[in-house]
Amino acid sequence: MKAWILFTALGLAGCGSVGSDFQRPRNDLGQQWRQAAHARFAASEDGAIEQRWWDSFGDATLSSLLQRAAGANLDVLAAGSRLEQSRAARGVAGAAQGPSLGANGSYGRARNSAQGLSDPSRLNGQSAYSLWQANLDAAWELDLWGRVRREVEAADARVDVALETQRGVLLAVLAETARDYIELRGAQQTLAITQQLLAIARHTLSLTRIRLQEGAAAQLDEAEATAHVATIEARLPPLQQREARLGNALALLLALPPQALQAELAATRDVPAMAMPAQVQLGVPSSLAERRPDIRRAEAQLHAATANVGVAHGDFYPRITLSGSVGLQAMQLSDIGWDAKRYAFGPGFSVPLFDGGRLRGNLHLRTAQQQEAAIAYRQTVLAAWHEVEDALSAYQANERRQASLAEAVRQGRRALDSVELRYRQGGTDLLNVLHVQNTLLNNEAALVDSRATASLSLVHVYKALGGGWQAFSTPPQGSTP
Repeated sequence: MKAWILFTALGLAGCGSVGSDFQRPRNDLGQQWRQAAHARFAASEDGAIEQRWWDSFGDATLSSLLQRAAGANLDVLAAGSRLEQSRAARGVAGAAQGPSLGANGSYGRARNSAQGLSDPSRLNGQSAYSLWQANLDAAWELDLWGRVRREVEAADARVDVALETQRGVLLAVLAETARDYIELRGAQQTLAITQQLLAIARHTLSLTRIRLQEGAAAQLDEAEATAHVATIEARLPPLQQREARLGNALALLLALPPQALQAELAATRDVPAMAMPAQVQLGVPSSLAERRPDIRRAEAQLHAATANVGVAHGDFYPRITLSGSVGLQAMQLSDIGWDAKRYAFGPGFSVPLFDGGRLRGNLHLRTAQQQEAAIAYRQTVLAAWHEVEDALSAYQANERRQASLAEAVRQGRRALDSVELRYRQGGTDLLNVLHVQNTLLNNEAALVDSRATASLSLVHVYKALGGGWQAFSTPPQGSTP
């Protein structure tokens, strides 16, 4: 009993743990963005950014789609399931810190050999006997060196890995939903512009046929005008197919069947865009490590790898276990009572003496994995920094392109009005009309694409900054359809 008390005290007093304690790595991020010199962007001093950034586009349908995707997307739900698995695994690891207790009982009918070495039944093998047993067993490994505590620490870190993975999946789904919706609106707007210019081209063809009847135009003019109409008509099917594909992509993100969103998305709307003077709060580069799920995940992986090194160190130390058993045993059920009691208790230990280098090899493996995790963390941080800077640069470059295209469209519309008037008056030939129409169509389509690209660049900026998952502080719950 004194030994039991002594080892118990040692187990409770042991507070140290083998291996090194985890220290959060330095992220070496700066305090300002190199590409942030733009009226659209602002570096908030507290490092905060807009969490529900999709609302800043002022499109209720977009906000609704993202809200629904967060709760119904199957990738998000699967990541949530993996998070629950990691939490369950942590519970299993944590159970090793406490004692285990079990009960068992049995009844058996047996007969021993009269010629054997021993006969505990003392019947000399002359007859069969019954044996009734009931036991209560307990065991507890004294974690004197902290090996079990390191295992629990590693399990906690793996829960963090799963949590940040789930957040990363959610962030990717939000960004993908926004991208598909913006591209859908861009395709619809391009389709509408093409149909408008097709109507103009058909009107020009009708005018050319009238001029042909009057002898003011040649058959070549009619053929060119007809070919021009057919060329514009050929642009419609790919745009219609793209609209349908993007609608189905959004339905898939929301875990819905194909064309489930067709009625909701049928009406053509402008490409979602942030109106000036609204600004994107960028925070500071150093705050990326607190927001981006991939950086947080890499840190958690490094934490788990560091704890695993401690576990490998702990395998070199003796394992001391306290165990005990209390039970009843009798050959007759009526004899079960105080006199039928039996018990056993005491400490046990195991010491690794020779294993052919297995433990040392495992320690080298865990150390190398920790070094790899540290390198992966640095790489993730650096890649995140580059991603934000590239997204900011892409937005600024596209804004300059958009301004030039807008001017080209304005002048193209003026040129179209002028050349059509001159053509009706016989002051120019058909080739000039068709050339101006084709140029305007290309510029109109390019302008719509530029507007969509600008909005997509802002989505990329928000995603690169790690914003969006914070709006769902707990893993979103949804039902599988």
